[in-house]
Amino acid sequence: MLSLADRAIGKLNGICYRLPNSQLLSGAYTRREAELSSRIEGTQSTVSDLYLFELEPETPSITADVREVSNYVRALEYGLSRKRDLPLSLRLIREIHERLMLGVRGSHKTPGEFRTSQNWIGGRLPSDARFVPPPVDEMNDALDKLEKFLHRPNPEKIPALIECALVHYQFEAIHPFLDGNGRVGRLLVTLLAIERNCLSHPLLYLSAYFESNREEYYDRLMEVSQTGEWTSWLVFFLNGVGQQAYDAILRAGRVLDIQGRYIALDVTPTARRVVDMLFVNPFVTIKRVAEKVGVTHGPAATAVRQLEEIGILHPFPPIRERGQVYVARELLDAFTSPMKSV
Repeated sequence: MLSLADRAIGKLNGICYRLPNSQLLSGAYTRREAELSSRIEGTQSTVSDLYLFELEPETPSITADVREVSNYVRALEYGLSRKRDLPLSLRLIREIHERLMLGVRGSHKTPGEFRTSQNWIGGRLPSDARFVPPPVDEMNDALDKLEKFLHRPNPEKIPALIECALVHYQFEAIHPFLDGNGRVGRLLVTLLAIERNCLSHPLLYLSAYFESNREEYYDRLMEVSQTGEWTSWLVFFLNGVGQQAYDAILRAGRVLDIQGRYIALDVTPTARRVVDMLFVNPFVTIKRVAEKVGVTHGPAATAVRQLEEIGILHPFPPIRERGQVYVARELLDAFTSPMKSV
């Protein structure tokens, strides 16, 4: 399983170097991961909701769930940028958590601070809980050992993907925050894979796999805690790595195909700039085009109409007389629709 997962990661890393701008695809992946990881915790929003929020952040109808997902994007992007000068550590984990929980559900539960009281998972009391993490004194000792494990000399003695699986389990078992532990723990997988030079770009996320196999995910973690059954957890984790790596490969291939066809379009220079914008956010408005491209309303409207006429853009419901939102459906589907398994 490790060999198969490593091979899949190698292919994913290879296709990343073929992308004209891997940042465009990683941005879409980050948003998809944010939506799926938050869904495991009970949020009810979509990637489209998130893109629309980023397009029009002052919209009154924005829900608390969308803001939670947006915070996940912000926390992940912060972690990726911060790692350039700070290794994966308890300090960085706290900083990520603070951004994840700021101003949303659970924001009263000390964002950015490890808990100072007992928590538990499931049930109304620890006595009927499904899982009770260690009490605070033992939690602090466990966190110290986790950080020493991350910073130990010669980390390559343990294969990087195995290390990611070990660290994810250990973080979830410690459960050091009053809220947000699942999202932070899943985020750590990608950050550690990049730090260990296993993953070249942030295009591998396991939340889609964990979400579609939610009960087994929880059962495998619980088996380690209850009986020390590591093998089943590692096999489950590595299988997810392989599946999600091939999913990313297929999506990257689809985006490359779309990008190639869009580059060949005979459109105005302003419309060409709009096409580039779509790979960052497949939703646009004429006002947004004018602001980003630096043109007046007239040329922006002409560019949007041209892309609508050739089938790139489509009015997004609800239809408005002013401030109409348009979506590049083909591109949005490439980012979000299910891929056929390989």
